[in-house]
Amino acid sequence: MEIKIFDTKSELGQNAARDAARIINEAIDERDAAYVIAATGASQFEFLDALAQETIAWNKVVFFHLDEYVGLAESHPASFRRYLKERVVSRIHPRTFHFLDGEADDADDECRRVGDLIAQQTIDVAFVGIGENGHLAFNDPPADFETEDPYLVVNLDDACRQQQVGEGWFKSLAEVPAQAISMSIRQILKSRHILCIAPDRRKAEAVRAAVEFEVSPMHPASILQLHERVTLYLDRESSSLLK
Repeated sequence: MEIKIFDTKSELGQNAARDAARIINEAIDERDAAYVIAATGASQFEFLDALAQETIAWNKVVFFHLDEYVGLAESHPASFRRYLKERVVSRIHPRTFHFLDGEADDADDECRRVGDLIAQQTIDVAFVGIGENGHLAFNDPPADFETEDPYLVVNLDDACRQQQVGEGWFKSLAEVPAQAISMSIRQILKSRHILCIAPDRRKAEAVRAAVEFEVSPMHPASILQLHERVTLYLDRESSSLLK
Protein backbone atom coordinates (compact mmCIF):
# COMPACT_ATOMS: atom_id res chain seq x y z
CA MET A 1 0.00 0.00 0.00
CA GLU A 2 1.40 3.37 -1.01
CA ILE A 3 0.32 6.30 1.15
CA LYS A 4 0.34 9.89 -0.10
CA ILE A 5 -0.38 12.75 2.30
CA PHE A 6 -1.30 16.28 1.23
CA ASP A 7 -1.87 19.59 2.99
CA THR A 8 -5.26 20.30 1.43
CA LYS A 9 -8.16 18.36 -0.07
CA SER A 10 -7.69 20.30 -3.31
CA GLU A 11 -4.08 19.17 -3.61
CA LEU A 12 -5.12 15.62 -2.73
CA GLY A 13 -7.82 15.61 -5.39
CA GLN A 14 -5.56 16.97 -8.10
CA ASN A 15 -2.83 14.43 -7.43
CA ALA A 16 -5.23 11.51 -7.26
CA ALA A 17 -6.82 12.68 -10.52
CA ARG A 18 -3.45 12.79 -12.26
CA ASP A 19 -2.68 9.25 -11.12
CA ALA A 20 -6.13 8.09 -12.21
CA ALA A 21 -5.72 9.70 -15.63
CA ARG A 22 -2.39 7.96 -16.13
CA ILE A 23 -3.88 4.56 -15.32
CA ILE A 24 -6.92 5.15 -17.55
CA ASN A 25 -4.83 6.40 -20.45
CA GLU A 26 -2.45 3.44 -20.16
CA ALA A 27 -5.43 1.07 -20.31
CA ILE A 28 -6.79 2.83 -23.40
CA ASP A 29 -3.38 2.61 -25.06
CA GLU A 30 -3.18 -1.08 -24.18
CA ARG A 31 -6.64 -2.28 -25.27
CA ASP A 32 -8.50 0.75 -26.65
CA ALA A 33 -10.81 0.88 -23.61
CA ALA A 34 -10.69 1.42 -19.86
CA TYR A 35 -13.00 0.00 -17.20
CA VAL A 36 -13.46 2.04 -14.04
CA ILE A 37 -15.37 1.77 -10.75
CA ALA A 38 -16.65 5.10 -9.44
CA ALA A 39 -17.30 5.98 -5.80
CA THR A 40 -19.47 8.73 -4.36
CA GLY A 41 -19.75 10.72 -1.15
CA ALA A 42 -18.44 14.03 0.14
CA SER A 43 -14.86 12.71 0.22
CA GLN A 44 -14.81 12.40 -3.58
CA PHE A 45 -15.82 15.98 -4.51
CA GLU A 46 -12.37 17.47 -5.14
CA PHE A 47 -11.08 14.32 -6.81
CA LEU A 48 -13.97 14.05 -9.28
CA ASP A 49 -13.79 17.77 -10.06
CA ALA A 50 -10.09 17.42 -10.88
CA LEU A 51 -10.58 14.20 -12.83
CA ALA A 52 -13.10 15.88 -15.13
CA GLN A 53 -10.36 18.33 -16.13
CA GLU A 54 -7.90 15.64 -17.18
CA THR A 55 -7.20 14.86 -20.84
CA ILE A 56 -8.75 11.42 -21.39
CA ALA A 57 -10.61 9.84 -24.31
CA TRP A 58 -13.74 9.48 -22.22
CA ASN A 59 -15.65 7.89 -25.10
CA LYS A 60 -13.46 4.84 -24.53
CA VAL A 61 -14.16 4.60 -20.79
CA VAL A 62 -16.80 2.33 -19.22
CA PHE A 63 -17.86 2.98 -15.63
CA PHE A 64 -19.40 0.69 -13.05
CA HIS A 65 -21.38 1.90 -10.05
CA LEU A 66 -19.93 1.03 -6.61
CA ASP A 67 -23.07 1.15 -4.47
CA GLU A 68 -26.59 2.55 -4.16
CA TYR A 69 -29.36 2.79 -1.58
CA VAL A 70 -32.27 0.38 -1.87
CA GLY A 71 -35.60 2.11 -2.41
CA LEU A 72 -34.29 5.69 -2.70
CA ALA A 73 -35.65 7.74 -5.60
CA GLU A 74 -33.09 9.05 -8.08
CA SER A 75 -34.51 12.54 -7.51
CA HIS A 76 -33.44 12.46 -3.84
CA PRO A 77 -30.34 14.59 -3.10
CA ALA A 78 -28.62 11.53 -1.57
CA SER A 79 -29.14 9.29 -4.61
CA PHE A 80 -25.79 8.05 -5.88
CA ARG A 81 -27.20 7.77 -9.40
CA ARG A 82 -28.04 11.45 -9.26
CA TYR A 83 -24.60 12.25 -7.78
CA LEU A 84 -22.77 10.38 -10.54
CA LYS A 85 -24.91 11.73 -13.37
CA GLU A 86 -24.36 15.31 -12.17
CA ARG A 87 -20.67 15.05 -11.23
CA VAL A 88 -19.40 12.53 -13.77
CA VAL A 89 -21.64 11.63 -16.70
CA SER A 90 -22.89 15.13 -17.57
CA ARG A 91 -19.33 16.48 -17.50
CA ILE A 92 -17.26 13.85 -19.30
CA HIS A 93 -19.82 11.78 -21.27
CA PRO A 94 -18.20 8.33 -20.99
CA ARG A 95 -18.94 5.49 -23.40
CA THR A 96 -21.14 3.74 -20.85
CA PHE A 97 -22.04 4.03 -17.18
CA HIS A 98 -23.58 0.90 -15.69
CA PHE A 99 -25.78 2.22 -12.89
CA LEU A 100 -27.31 0.29 -10.03
CA ASP A 101 -31.05 0.88 -9.91
CA GLY A 102 -31.89 1.15 -6.24
CA GLU A 103 -35.58 1.34 -7.15
CA ALA A 104 -35.59 -1.99 -9.01
CA ASP A 105 -38.50 -4.26 -8.11
CA ASP A 106 -36.07 -6.90 -6.84
CA ALA A 107 -32.72 -5.74 -5.45
CA ASP A 108 -31.22 -9.23 -5.70
CA ASP A 109 -32.11 -9.38 -9.40
CA GLU A 110 -30.46 -5.98 -9.85
CA CYS A 111 -27.30 -7.33 -8.17
CA ARG A 112 -27.25 -10.21 -10.65
CA ARG A 113 -27.95 -7.95 -13.66
CA VAL A 114 -25.02 -5.58 -13.06
CA GLY A 115 -22.92 -8.39 -11.62
CA ASP A 116 -23.17 -10.28 -14.89
CA LEU A 117 -21.94 -7.18 -16.75
CA ILE A 118 -18.92 -6.51 -14.54
CA ALA A 119 -17.94 -10.19 -14.45
CA GLN A 120 -17.20 -9.96 -18.18
CA GLN A 121 -14.56 -7.24 -17.72
CA THR A 122 -11.18 -6.65 -16.15
CA ILE A 123 -11.42 -3.47 -14.08
CA ASP A 124 -8.45 -1.18 -14.61
CA VAL A 125 -8.98 1.07 -11.61
CA ALA A 126 -11.43 1.35 -8.72
CA PHE A 127 -12.01 4.67 -6.97
CA VAL A 128 -13.06 4.04 -3.38
CA GLY A 129 -13.26 5.79 -0.02
CA ILE A 130 -13.26 4.68 3.60
CA GLY A 131 -16.33 5.18 5.78
CA GLU A 132 -16.16 6.54 9.29
CA ASN A 133 -16.99 3.01 10.47
CA GLY A 134 -14.22 1.58 8.28
CA HIS A 135 -16.51 0.32 5.55
CA LEU A 136 -15.38 -0.22 1.97
CA ALA A 137 -18.21 0.56 -0.42
CA PHE A 138 -21.25 -0.22 1.75
CA ASN A 139 -19.67 -3.32 3.29
CA ASP A 140 -20.13 -2.36 6.94
CA PRO A 141 -18.41 -4.35 9.70
CA PRO A 142 -18.39 -7.28 9.95
CA ALA A 143 -17.93 -7.30 6.17
CA ASP A 144 -18.33 -10.40 4.02
CA PHE A 145 -14.80 -11.19 2.81
CA GLU A 146 -15.82 -14.51 1.26
CA THR A 147 -18.67 -14.02 -1.23
CA GLU A 148 -17.70 -14.20 -4.88
CA ASP A 149 -20.89 -12.42 -5.97
CA PRO A 150 -19.93 -9.10 -7.59
CA TYR A 151 -22.81 -7.27 -5.85
CA LEU A 152 -24.89 -8.01 -2.78
CA VAL A 153 -27.70 -6.47 -0.74
CA VAL A 154 -26.35 -5.29 2.61
CA ASN A 155 -27.85 -3.96 5.84
CA LEU A 156 -26.46 -0.56 6.84
CA ASP A 157 -25.38 -0.14 10.45
CA ASP A 158 -26.26 2.91 12.52
CA ALA A 159 -22.75 4.38 12.30
CA CYS A 160 -22.88 4.27 8.51
CA ARG A 161 -26.36 5.77 8.42
CA GLN A 162 -25.41 8.49 10.90
CA GLN A 163 -22.47 9.47 8.69
CA GLN A 164 -24.92 10.17 5.87
CA VAL A 165 -26.85 12.50 8.17
CA GLY A 166 -23.63 14.18 9.31
CA GLU A 167 -22.62 14.84 5.72
CA GLY A 168 -25.96 16.53 5.10
CA TRP A 169 -27.49 14.01 2.68
CA PHE A 170 -30.44 13.32 5.02
CA LYS A 171 -32.17 15.38 7.72
CA SER A 172 -32.48 12.52 10.21
CA LEU A 173 -31.42 8.94 10.82
CA ALA A 174 -34.96 7.78 10.18
CA GLU A 175 -34.74 9.04 6.59
CA VAL A 176 -31.63 6.98 5.74
CA PRO A 177 -32.46 3.67 4.00
CA ALA A 178 -31.70 0.55 6.01
CA GLN A 179 -30.31 -1.38 3.02
CA ALA A 180 -28.12 -0.81 0.01
CA ILE A 181 -26.71 -2.62 -2.99
CA SER A 182 -22.94 -2.77 -2.63
CA MET A 183 -20.08 -4.09 -4.71
CA SER A 184 -18.54 -6.96 -2.80
CA ILE A 185 -15.09 -6.89 -1.22
CA ARG A 186 -13.75 -9.58 -3.54
CA GLN A 187 -15.02 -7.76 -6.63
CA ILE A 188 -13.30 -4.54 -5.55
CA LEU A 189 -10.05 -6.47 -5.01
CA LYS A 190 -10.18 -7.80 -8.58
CA SER A 191 -9.37 -4.30 -9.85
CA ARG A 192 -5.88 -3.88 -11.30
CA HIS A 193 -5.42 -0.63 -9.36
CA ILE A 194 -7.29 0.81 -6.37
CA LEU A 195 -7.16 4.53 -5.58
CA CYS A 196 -8.58 5.20 -2.12
CA ILE A 197 -9.44 8.85 -1.41
CA ALA A 198 -10.00 9.47 2.31
CA PRO A 199 -9.65 13.05 3.60
CA ASP A 200 -10.99 14.69 6.82
CA ARG A 201 -10.38 14.30 10.54
CA ARG A 202 -13.56 12.26 10.97
CA LYS A 203 -11.91 9.48 8.92
CA ALA A 204 -8.70 9.35 10.99
CA GLU A 205 -9.69 6.39 13.21
CA ALA A 206 -10.88 4.35 10.23
CA VAL A 207 -7.74 5.19 8.26
CA ARG A 208 -5.54 4.05 11.15
CA ALA A 209 -7.48 0.78 11.37
CA ALA A 210 -7.18 0.24 7.62
CA VAL A 211 -3.42 0.81 7.61
CA GLU A 212 -2.14 -0.38 11.00
CA PHE A 213 -4.60 -2.99 12.30
CA GLU A 214 -4.68 -6.65 11.32
CA VAL A 215 -6.82 -7.47 8.30
CA SER A 216 -10.27 -8.19 9.68
CA PRO A 217 -13.93 -8.06 8.61
CA MET A 218 -14.42 -5.78 11.63
CA HIS A 219 -12.25 -3.22 9.82
CA PRO A 220 -13.37 -3.77 6.23
CA ALA A 221 -10.96 -1.32 4.56
CA SER A 222 -8.02 -3.20 6.13
CA ILE A 223 -8.43 -5.70 3.28
CA LEU A 224 -6.70 -3.14 1.07
CA GLN A 225 -3.43 -4.20 2.72
CA LEU A 226 -3.60 -7.42 0.67
CA HIS A 227 -3.84 -5.75 -2.76
CA GLU A 228 -0.63 -5.20 -4.74
CA ARG A 229 -1.55 -1.82 -6.24
CA VAL A 230 -3.35 0.36 -3.72
CA THR A 231 -2.67 4.05 -3.28
CA LEU A 232 -4.19 5.77 -0.27
CA TYR A 233 -4.67 9.55 -0.58
CA LEU A 234 -4.88 11.35 2.77
CA ASP A 235 -4.78 14.89 4.06
CA ARG A 236 -3.06 16.00 7.27
CA GLU A 237 -6.21 15.45 9.31
CA SER A 238 -7.15 11.96 8.10
CA SER A 239 -3.52 10.82 8.51
CA SER A 240 -3.13 12.38 11.96
CA LEU A 241 -3.34 9.10 13.93
CA LEU A 242 -0.90 7.11 11.80
CA LYS A 243 2.37 6.12 13.45
